Amino acid sequence: MGQELPPIRNYTTKEYNGEFQNWGITQSPSKNIFIANHTSLLEFDGSRWHQYKLPTSPIIRSVQAVENKIYTGSYREFGYWTKTDNRDLAYNSLSQQMDISMAEDEEFWDILVLDQWVLFQSLDRIYIYDTAEKSFKMIKANSDKANLSMVNNNVYFQIAGEGLFTIQNGNAELVSNESIFKDQSVVGLYALDNELAVITESSQFYRFDSGTLTPWNTVLDSLNVRLYSSIQLKDGTFALGSISNGLYHISADGKSLIQNIDQEKGLNNNTVLSLFEDSENNLWLGLDNGVSVINLYSPFNEYVDKLGNLGLVYAALSHEGILYLGTNQGLFYRKIDSQDTFRIIEGTEGQVWNLQLVDDTIFCGHNSGTFVLENLNAELISSFPGTWAVKPIAGKNNLLLQGNYNGLSILEKSQGKWQFRNTIDGFNISSRFFEMDGLEVVVNHEQKGLYFIELEPDYSKVKQVVNKDPFGHSSNIFSFENNIYYKTNTGIYRIKNDRTITVDSTLTSMVLDNNNGQVSIVIPEKSEQRLWFFTNSGLQYVTQSTLSNKLSSSNISIPQDIRTNLGVSGFENISKIDDYKYLIGSSNGYVSLDLTKVSPSSSEVFINSIYYGGYQEFLAKTPITSTGTFKYSNNNIKFEFSVPEFDKYTEVRYQYKMENLYDEWSEWSESSEAIFKNLTFGDYTFTVRAMVGNYICENQASYTFTISRPWYLSNIAVVIYILILFTLFILVHRIYKSYYKRKQQSLIKKNQKELERRELEEKERIAQIQTEKLQNEIDNKNRELAISTMSLVKKNKFLSSLKSQLKEVPNKDKNIKSVIKEIDRNINSEDDWKFFEDAFNNADKDFLKRIKTKHDSLTNNDLRLCAYLRLNLSSKEIAPLLNISVKSVEMKRYRLRKKFDLPHHDNLIDYILNF
Repeated sequence: MGQELPPIRNYTTKEYNGEFQNWGITQSPSKNIFIANHTSLLEFDGSRWHQYKLPTSPIIRSVQAVENKIYTGSYREFGYWTKTDNRDLAYNSLSQQMDISMAEDEEFWDILVLDQWVLFQSLDRIYIYDTAEKSFKMIKANSDKANLSMVNNNVYFQIAGEGLFTIQNGNAELVSNESIFKDQSVVGLYALDNELAVITESSQFYRFDSGTLTPWNTVLDSLNVRLYSSIQLKDGTFALGSISNGLYHISADGKSLIQNIDQEKGLNNNTVLSLFEDSENNLWLGLDNGVSVINLYSPFNEYVDKLGNLGLVYAALSHEGILYLGTNQGLFYRKIDSQDTFRIIEGTEGQVWNLQLVDDTIFCGHNSGTFVLENLNAELISSFPGTWAVKPIAGKNNLLLQGNYNGLSILEKSQGKWQFRNTIDGFNISSRFFEMDGLEVVVNHEQKGLYFIELEPDYSKVKQVVNKDPFGHSSNIFSFENNIYYKTNTGIYRIKNDRTITVDSTLTSMVLDNNNGQVSIVIPEKSEQRLWFFTNSGLQYVTQSTLSNKLSSSNISIPQDIRTNLGVSGFENISKIDDYKYLIGSSNGYVSLDLTKVSPSSSEVFINSIYYGGYQEFLAKTPITSTGTFKYSNNNIKFEFSVPEFDKYTEVRYQYKMENLYDEWSEWSESSEAIFKNLTFGDYTFTVRAMVGNYICENQASYTFTISRPWYLSNIAVVIYILILFTLFILVHRIYKSYYKRKQQSLIKKNQKELERRELEEKERIAQIQTEKLQNEIDNKNRELAISTMSLVKKNKFLSSLKSQLKEVPNKDKNIKSVIKEIDRNINSEDDWKFFEDAFNNADKDFLKRIKTKHDSLTNNDLRLCAYLRLNLSSKEIAPLLNISVKSVEMKRYRLRKKFDLPHHDNLIDYILNF
């Protein structure tokens, strides 16, 4: 379709981190793209750009990839680059190996490889390098534009003012000296059947055969375009890069202009310096400012409304060579295969919801009602507002059922024209999604659920309404294989004639389960019995096999950033516009889809770089071999990987795992790097795989590596640790042995002390027993002393009493006097005292001696008084013992105080008791 363009992806200087001008493009066997970008060589692996500089940093004018070498030509320098072990490029100069001196200011603008020879062309010469012999040969070829062409294994080039030449046996041989070859710059020579197609800088085409040059009329003849680069694509068509008009793509016969793409239509710049078709038929453009890649064979084409005239596309219809677009700004049309812009059909301004073809009549569901289109004119036949859709009524060819904002209505065909007949009374719920079976209409409302509506036979009003609550959100109903289905976010259900609703496990699995329920509405395509629906990852459809009658699902990947631009959620639309061709509305135009061009990718995933470092830094790259070893101090590892896929609509996602860290695959992600920090020592295997579009690449890229033990866990360290542990064991053993020995000695000492203590306790107990025994003896002695004392007292009292009685006898005879004397003698008996003294000394040992020693003036009577006072006897009790009166005892006590020299306030008894 005219003005529909294949997907274009632009790369700016900021993205590839290089200069503006890009003089040459090539592709390596690994599918990486290499670009001669003024002062550097750029490499693009599909995920990231890499920049390489020549040692002398001259301008790089040309590039050509051959096997594992990337040849470049620059200012007074040419050579090749090869990959190092860490996947960087290292440069090897060839020009410095020559014995041939270069011309002044010579630059190499083109490189051509033929078998074992590599040709480097400047504006002055062609240098031929024999890769087998490692030798050089030079051909003088002064020209205005360096352009080496190889056709049927013959190399062609121009010499200014002389003509077209080829190389035979290493020498220049004239092919034609036609004025065109002598005076005009040729930008391309290509095979054309058995002839040569010649393209000049002035965009003129010629046929050259057997020395005859004839003009070839093409579509460019009237355009006055100045060309700088050209290429014949694999399909035979020509891509031509102009100086100020962008890219021209013309047919193989030159008669038709397939497309002209310039800056206004999506390129970075209008000057195309270089052209290259990669292995996937993508066309690369090296521009005067930036790089563009055009996916010529993508199943998608784009129409971008940069001026915003169309608005958001909600519906599309192709009929009788006209493409109609229903948008939020009105109904637009344009002839198919024309360069015309879309024009609005007068009177349809506003929101268009639906476009349908019924009995060769185009119906337009509009915010204002329903329009019928005829000869590009729109007639409003129903002003009942907000027409969502129009559907035929089975068996009623002259009636149509409409779903509107406020219920249902009927259109009727009368006298060959459609017109509004009536609204259906009794139901005023918005009816965007509805299906009809006889007199019963099923309406789905997002929030209110399903309505089963039975109509009167004349379709004038509702006979009965049954409402069922919604089963979930994101719902709609549709007809498929003569059945009505109800789709929600929880499942897809079949609605039976008896109004029962049962889940359809097959459709639910295909549509919802495989997409985690993240599906908007289901859009039926009745002509092909397909069900279309949009997912987070792209576009899918379910169709029924004509052979097995089974359902199958197909997935068409669309990147997330483009997917979000394809309409408002719940209002996505896809319309069939031709056989296997569909139109998808977007927010700024539309995207067309050609199912015949949908094919799986054959790309592979590669590990491009491995960085390592320590303490959360990545300081260096490591050679990428099958295995690797890293120090423990460098246990932070970063992997960079990619798939060389350059289709704008093909999304590449990655999944990886690290064995011995976690064996499960990670979630699918667009990130093309994986970072692992602070890995413990041990063996690991990193594996990455890729999903290109919706197809998993057949290969998996792996890298096995080892994180060495830290120095403190090395073998030597382990031996040292063992020796230290052994030493510590011996030391601890000795310490414990010494400890237990000391403890044993301490225990022995403690036991000895315990024994001594027990002996002392035994001795104390024995002494206590002895003391108690002595005390008992003392007590006994005291009792004896007391008894003897009391006996003496009683005896003396008795004798004194008897003496007193005898003295009172008036006439005492001699015998009485003799008795009285005997009584006196017994009262004052020294024997009694001696007995008492012995008993007293036994009870209170050495008391009398001690007090006699201290007070030597004491007489025997004083000592006797002290002994009686020591026994705490009263004066009354002492008087009989001394055979004196109580008063005399008091007197003796007084005298005794004098002898003791006791102060007045001291008590005599206390003094004697405490002595």
